[in-house]
Amino acid sequence: MKTFDEMIEGYARFRAGDWKKQHERWSQLAEGQSPQVMVISCSDSRVDPAQILDVDPGEIFVVRNVAALVPPYETTPGRHGVSAALEFAVQFLKVREVVVMGHGMCGGCQAALTQDLHGNDMGEGGFVAHWIDMLDEVREPIAAEHGTKGRTAERAMELAAVKVSLENLRTFPYVEAKETAGDLKLRGAYFAISDGVLHLLDESSGEFAPAQ
Repeated sequence: MKTFDEMIEGYARFRAGDWKKQHERWSQLAEGQSPQVMVISCSDSRVDPAQILDVDPGEIFVVRNVAALVPPYETTPGRHGVSAALEFAVQFLKVREVVVMGHGMCGGCQAALTQDLHGNDMGEGGFVAHWIDMLDEVREPIAAEHGTKGRTAERAMELAAVKVSLENLRTFPYVEAKETAGDLKLRGAYFAISDGVLHLLDESSGEFAPAQ
């Protein structure tokens, strides 16, 4: 894997190649952005929404975090990074769709399933544990049916996490209002790293199926 210094060589290729080829587009982007889609995805280095969806700069507004989670709406003091990004995208950029994209082999979902980090000090896994504990409720039936180890249990947790984030999105008053009015669409997706297949959630059935 490349170091950051080696990535600077890639930047030089970008400046000499794509940036020059798309100079008109970059000039337009310098004036502002108007993406129609927001994607909430995992910080995992193997899952890049722009690459998976093959989009150009300016086409998607992305926020990434451990396990692609959206916390429920709350106004307590703190640094609400996901909430701030969501607010900016929906209220100011006025995106028309918000996509929650989970993925296979997700370390955050695996930790939520095993609860191995629960009780750890901050800086020793405690921050991660506190973040993923929003999956504790959906974990219980999964652990009861599939245990806490193996791909069957992990995949069930990964898919459930997408649904939790969609449920939490709807606790934001402005999101709920815009969805009800037909001005915003919420979508669930799941990218399987092992075979590169993107699955989309049918919320009416609760099932994920390969994108067509």
